[in-house]
Amino acid sequence: MRKLLLPVLALAGFALAAMAVIQDNDAAPARGAPSPTASSPFASYVEGTGITEASTGNIAIGTPVSGIVKSIAVTWNEKVAAGAPLFTIDDRDVRAKLLPAEAKVKQAEADLAKTKNLLKVAGGLAIGSSISKVDLDNRRYDVAIKEAAVSAAQAQVKELKIELARHVVRAPVAGRVLQINTRVGEFAQSGVLKPPLMLFGDDSRLYLRVDIDENDAWRVRPDAPAVAFVRGNPKLKTPLKFVRFDPYVVPKPILTGSSTERSDMRVLEVIYSFKHSALPVYAGQEMDAFIKAPPGTGPAAPAKAHPGKPS
Repeated sequence: MRKLLLPVLALAGFALAAMAVIQDNDAAPARGAPSPTASSPFASYVEGTGITEASTGNIAIGTPVSGIVKSIAVTWNEKVAAGAPLFTIDDRDVRAKLLPAEAKVKQAEADLAKTKNLLKVAGGLAIGSSISKVDLDNRRYDVAIKEAAVSAAQAQVKELKIELARHVVRAPVAGRVLQINTRVGEFAQSGVLKPPLMLFGDDSRLYLRVDIDENDAWRVRPDAPAVAFVRGNPKLKTPLKFVRFDPYVVPKPILTGSSTERSDMRVLEVIYSFKHSALPVYAGQEMDAFIKAPPGTGPAAPAKAHPGKPS
């Protein structure tokens, strides 16, 4: 039996190895058909990748004071008016200071009323026989001092109320809540955060920030027709309206993964706009943009002045 055991184990190992080789050589399952791509409607054009954003820009909402999030007054995708509350930071420490500050105002007002009454009585007395001129002047000074004490107490209350207002973060403009990255009970840190506590903006009209290769920047004109296509469905498209150039060439913020794309590519960002109702897209979505342009060879046409700049 011992003599037979070793050959049997060797045959079993050979069989397992053969099965593993056969499985590795099996053809990989066929992938699904690639998504259709858009083609330019222009004979000569400049192509760029665009990122949609709110027409106000995507506003990163923060808080001027750090603390625990007490309440959130909005929900995702909700449209709110300018000045509407978005969320509140716990303000119990400030309210605790406000109560004695308001009591101090009442005390200061009572002291002022008492001092004024003493001055009124002294004003009816004959100077020299019942009260001296120095005493009368001192009572006038006492009134001024008490008036200053009332003003100081009122200023402290006003300061605390302003501090309370800073604990309520409000919408800077009318717009839509794009993201909520905080929860009730979490600690909200002031300052610049990534991701922000909330992302907000007016998306009734969307902007498309198109990256144009710096080598093609001279070919783009403000008055040139432009069209954007929804990725994955080239049947969905919309004409674009020129808004502005961001007149500083920057490193390309998002790489598409194309084999011809350089990691050191620099781009001119061109801003276009379109109605949000024209396409089923969202802020932050990528789109393909085509801009009618002169051919890329030959002498460059004289550039037109950018909007708002002299020729």
